[in-house]
This record gives sequence, C-alpha cells and structure tokens, in this order.
Amino acid sequence: MLDLKRLRLLRELHMRGTLAAVADALSYSPSAVSQHLSQLEREAGVELVRRVGRGVRLTPAGEQLVARAEELLETMEQAEAELRAIGEGPSGTVRLAVFQSAMLALLPAALRAMREHAPRVRVEVYQREPESALRETWMREFDLVVAEQYPAHSAPHHSGLDRRALLTDRIRLAVGGELADPVRTLADTAELPWVMEPRGAASRHFAEQACRTAGFEPDVRYETADLQAHVRLVESGNAVALLPDLIWASADPRCALLGLAGAPRRTIFTSARRAGAEFPAVSTFRAALDQVASDLEVE
Repeated sequence: MLDLKRLRLLRELHMRGTLAAVADALSYSPSAVSQHLSQLEREAGVELVRRVGRGVRLTPAGEQLVARAEELLETMEQAEAELRAIGEGPSGTVRLAVFQSAMLALLPAALRAMREHAPRVRVEVYQREPESALRETWMREFDLVVAEQYPAHSAPHHSGLDRRALLTDRIRLAVGGELADPVRTLADTAELPWVMEPRGAASRHFAEQACRTAGFEPDVRYETADLQAHVRLVESGNAVALLPDLIWASADPRCALLGLAGAPRRTIFTSARRAGAEFPAVSTFRAALDQVASDLEVE
C-alpha cells in the first residue's frame, strides 16, 4: 500500500526540484525526505528518483506516480471540503496571498465582514507578487490568491486552479508637481524620469511596451515594488508613472491622471484550487471579497 504522505513528498520534489527545497518547505531534514522517498520506492517496487550529478530527477515511473498523487490529493481535499460543509457555519483558517494595492483597497472591509458574519474563520494574509502567488497556491502553500492581469500580459495558468474576476480598473498616466504642466500625452514624458516596478513584473512589461509604442524608451530612475512609493514620487513631482485606478480607491489623487490610447484596463481576480474552493471558509471569504469589490467606486 502506497503511503499518501510519501506521495506528497514525491510531488513536492517534482515541483521544487531539490531535496533541500522539499525539506525546507515541509520542515523535514533532507535525510528524512530521502529516507521517505526510498521507502516509497520499496513500496512501489520501481525506481522513482534517480541521481543526476549533484541533484535528483524523477524517473518516468516517478512522474506517472506524481500525476496520480495529484488526483489523490485533490480527492482528499474535496472530501474534506464536503465534511466541513456539514458543520454549523464556516470555520478554520484561510491562507490568502495578495499583492499590495489589492491588500490596501480590498482587505480592510473584507476582514471586517468576516469578523461580523464568520467569526470562527481565521484569515492569514501574506503579501506576494501575483505570478509567484499563483504558483504557490497551486502548490498548496495558500488557499486563495488575489492576482492581477495586465493587457497583453496574461497571468500564468496552473492546472487545478480556477479563476474568478473581482474587478477591472483603468490604467492612467499619473503626473504631479512641476512635471504636470507640459504633459498632455504619454509621448510628452519621453524626457521625464519614471518610476516602475522591478523587471519581471506584469506592470513593468506593460509600462515599457506602452512607452515604446509611443516612440521612446522610458528613463526609469526609480524602481520599487511599493506602489505607495510610486504615488509619493509622482505627487511630489519627482517621477511619472502608469498607475491603476484601484490605488485611488481610498484617497483622492493629488496629481493629474491622463487617459491612455485605447483606455487599457487591468483585471483583478481571485484564484483557488478547484477542490479547495469548496471549503466553506474559503468560499465565504471569497464572497466577502466579491462584495467589497462590487462596492468600490472604480472607473
């Protein structure tokens, strides 16, 4: 009989790539992970993991077993969700991954609603960038993620994750201080300093492509993932930026916001494992986020 816990270790090795990474994620020692996988091989009667140089790689049999392990883990998650639904009201813990601007605009009201209507649910919140958060939710690090998708830059899809739109918001050119006077279009910012998120972020890709389409390479002098810092740099007249309207949901902008050609919009969505989405705690919190998003005044 194959042990489900050991099957999960094999799956983790498939996803993370090294014994050390599996050990770190699951609070094992690397030697303990190796011993459990050796025991799983004895139970299976075939070689599942093969050493390659200083690392390890799954054999074809190991990869096939991982696919079955995925099915088993999903079935177990569905069964647990069905049992939880029998109880008296939602309870348990929801682990949420969310990016900064969504955290500031959506979470305060959603958490307040949970305290009022589902007090036995504990919500744990972790700030993560959307692309890594989606993968970590697929890997069962989180139960739910709030992520974003910019035009012409699709967020990654992972098998077994659903996707539900929360809202869309316009992306506009933000200019403030003494920089605002001469700017009427994106092309007018060709000689101005810019603030953008680090390379690899969807917003960075969108902003750079927008500038290049307008005929120039942006002078990115400031790079930070903190969008509140973007706002301060823009409002003080030290930089210009392309910013989504959700940032202004709780405060009026102290800068000019100019529309872009085509009126591009960002999509914000929630994503959860299809089996885990049925947990009453997860579905209740997701509904709270849906309600908060629908109440926001975002163009």
